[in-house]
Amino acid sequence: MLVPIFRLFSILPLPILHALGSVLGWLVYLSSASYRRRMRDNLRQAGYGQHLHAAIAEAGKSIVELPFIWCAQPERVSRHASDEGWSLVQTELDAGRGIVFLTPHLGCFEIVAQEIALRTELMVMYRPPKKAALKPLIEGARARDNLLLAPANMSGVRMLAKTLKKGKPIGLLPDQVPQEGEGVWATFFGRQAYTMTLPAKLAQMGDATIIVTYAERLPGGRGYVIRFVPFEGTLAGSAAEQAQSINHAMERLIARCPAQYFWSYNRYKVPAGIDAPAEGAQA
Repeated sequence: MLVPIFRLFSILPLPILHALGSVLGWLVYLSSASYRRRMRDNLRQAGYGQHLHAAIAEAGKSIVELPFIWCAQPERVSRHASDEGWSLVQTELDAGRGIVFLTPHLGCFEIVAQEIALRTELMVMYRPPKKAALKPLIEGARARDNLLLAPANMSGVRMLAKTLKKGKPIGLLPDQVPQEGEGVWATFFGRQAYTMTLPAKLAQMGDATIIVTYAERLPGGRGYVIRFVPFEGTLAGSAAEQAQSINHAMERLIARCPAQYFWSYNRYKVPAGIDAPAEGAQA
């Protein structure tokens, strides 16, 4: 049932979808106390409380634009996207070096992998949705030509490692809360967040270059600018120090357009089986 609905909405122009998304963002915000509290708390924690109203609208846009991103013809989607910094990527591809693309939940992160896959083969880690009805929709949208999916388990990790060793790129969402035993505590905007260690491990195993990237949503439904940014951190030291370095890189990226980050996400939750961090602990 969802697939026909999404295909129907994908026909609408992007400006209309984004206008509808702004309305949806406010409806969700006003109807859910827990959603309001988490968004406000996370924005204040990061020092971006002044962006609350814009963040509410942008959160709605991120949902209503999905039919367009997932179901419209790739050529039509691509006409709404430009890029900045692709030369950084092309240099690594020409050198035959593997790339780890780190794309946080910032802007229209769903379009990033699709646009990269128009130029080169890309494998991304994929965690199936909890709702079975969403599985065919999401998998059909993500598994396209040149865009390969690796499951979020040890088999998928091996697939990603082999891809890097072949000098090909992979993509990960570094700000997703990992499962038990797959992360460490590291600060994220001044508060301890359970952070995945996989990006650093894979980059080191594959002698790969890390590039951070996001797709900024332009106002008025004018499309997206996909920005490729060098990773300025270091992967030296312990797993916790590596995770901290990546978190700092994500903070710098989010600072570029803070209203478009996924502030309603429960980034600071304590996963099952994991001890909560000590009060006041800093990485």
